[in-house]
Amino acid sequence: MAERPEDLNLPNAVITRIIKEALPDGVNVSKEARRAISQAASVFVLYATSCANSFAMKAKRKTLNAGDVMSAMEEMEFERFLPPLRDALEAYKKGQKGKKEASEQKKKDKEKKNGTEEHDKSREEEEEEEEHMEEEDGENEGEEEDVEN
Repeated sequence: MAERPEDLNLPNAVITRIIKEALPDGVNVSKEARRAISQAASVFVLYATSCANSFAMKAKRKTLNAGDVMSAMEEMEFERFLPPLRDALEAYKKGQKGKKEASEQKKKDKEKKNGTEEHDKSREEEEEEEEHMEEEDGENEGEEEDVEN
């Protein structure tokens, strides 16, 4: 847990970016206002986390999940934020699924490539062994002729 209240604040760069995206161009925000928004955002996150944790504890879980956060938003009377939150969660899940599929495909391609390389290596080794055997056979035939003569 954080030891000082300032440890609970969100990074200023993140807050500044959110503020800029939320306001029209040309609107300036004082340093004092950014600090107040940052503190308010931190309090909101702590409150939402605490409410979500209550739902997880009721379900006898130690891990908060998206459903806990959704329930917390309802309990805090922020129902109007649920549709965009659900949309963002769905987009996140699709993105994660896409990353997972891409990772699995990359792994399959790598295994296939390694399998092909190993197959090529074993084929090369077999060919070299055959050549070596043929060379030995050729040498042995020459020796047999010498013995006969």
